[in-house]
Amino acid sequence: MTEPKPRRSGRIRMTSAERREQLITIARGLFAQKGYEATSVEEIAHRAEVSKPVVYEHFGGKEGLYAVVVDREVRALLDGVTGALTAGRAHELVEQAALALLDYIENNADGFRILVRDSPVGSATGSFISILSDVATRVEHILAEEFKRRGLEPRNAPMYAQMLVGMVALTGQWWLDARKPKKPDVAAHLVNLAWNGLSGLEAKPTLSTRPHK
Repeated sequence: MTEPKPRRSGRIRMTSAERREQLITIARGLFAQKGYEATSVEEIAHRAEVSKPVVYEHFGGKEGLYAVVVDREVRALLDGVTGALTAGRAHELVEQAALALLDYIENNADGFRILVRDSPVGSATGSFISILSDVATRVEHILAEEFKRRGLEPRNAPMYAQMLVGMVALTGQWWLDARKPKKPDVAAHLVNLAWNGLSGLEAKPTLSTRPHK
């Protein structure tokens, strides 16, 4: 007669690093689905099948965990944009920047949903606006070179970079749910508006009517 085998616990033993990654993955999904305020440490711990102190031990609390999630998404987005800028011609670089942003949105839908939500009050992770500002900083040199070539004031390039990145990001928010037309078509239309608008820039634009005081 053989002795019965000891019953195994349903809980999988993890290293500290594995547990940390598990908590990040679970929190990322919840933050994307419910937002920061509606997500609790209790729910994160419950889904990970651990106690609340384990979450606090790794991240110090919900805001610390949120900061790690957002930091990873920001780095993925910025690295994707920077790595995509390989062409030499300005028009192709604008295309690559637009496609890189849409690629991130397509491949990291949960991450993008987290970034477009407002950060918790007092958070050091920054808002979506500040993240877009970082992206714009990565591409403003493209416009500065093109402005120089066209005899325009290159000092205005950072402002135009903010405009262009904002246009792509807001379109991306809409496309995230619509998913029509196809990504290359969306990028082409974005670049069409941006480039043809840039090609007709006035050196010193003025308003045609006086603004109301």
